[in-house]
Amino acid sequence: MKVVLQRVSKASVVINDRQIASIQHGLLLFVGIVADDTQEDIDWLVRKISNLRIFNDADHVMNNSLIDSDGQVLVVSQFTLHATTKKGNRPSYIKAAKPDIAIPIYENFITTLSLTIGKKVQTGVFGADMKVSLLNDGPVTIIIDSKDKI
Repeated sequence: MKVVLQRVSKASVVINDRQIASIQHGLLLFVGIVADDTQEDIDWLVRKISNLRIFNDADHVMNNSLIDSDGQVLVVSQFTLHATTKKGNRPSYIKAAKPDIAIPIYENFITTLSLTIGKKVQTGVFGADMKVSLLNDGPVTIIIDSKDKI
């Protein structure tokens, strides 16, 4: 699994001119899934994301985690994170998991993250044409790949 994590002041998802999710102060997570992702990948990413010290403490130093800062989370599926661009000008998405494999992993990631942080996680709609708005705070943007954990 690959996650692009952005610390945000606010973020939202709109589908067909209707806002379906929004958060204030927290993390916007774009999540890409490959076919060989497992519960181990989910657990590792959830621990990493919920404990990363990327929120400011009282001295304005990035010392607090998502849990410490009581931040909210918005998760958006994004198969394009696994694009291959080595040949030609058209990206290949062959590495991205097909929906029948990716959707259960995506849903399990959301459930595991929600249980870990102790609050509901907002989401986009898997496979939908979404308009995502965000106000990046910092800016802080971090890419985490569960296959690069060693």
